[in-house]
Amino acid sequence: MPVYRIFRMKETERQRFRNAPHTSGVMMAKPKDYLEEGTVDAPTLYSAWTLLKDTRDPLAVGDILGCPDGDLRILKYIGFEEARWIIPEVKSGLENVPPAAGPVVIEARTTTA
Repeated sequence: MPVYRIFRMKETERQRFRNAPHTSGVMMAKPKDYLEEGTVDAPTLYSAWTLLKDTRDPLAVGDILGCPDGDLRILKYIGFEEARWIIPEVKSGLENVPPAAGPVVIEARTTTA
């Protein structure tokens, strides 16, 4: 039976999510806004929702289920829609360094006495 990973949206973000207008298409989610809280064994995505519905921690709007194939599905008012993690770009600290203009040439100076 497939195992779905449960990612709960943090409450501060949930309020923002609930008040935002519905958009269709892929939802881009930030991993920092979620807490992974276990797994659920279910034959389908909606079976997982049904199994959790009558527990003390049912899925709420904004929560994400991680599918066995690695896909993510976010729970919205209309059902589940595709989601993806926004992976932050790793910065090296060299972004603001201007590119080199070529090799440095040092001129030899001669002194006359």
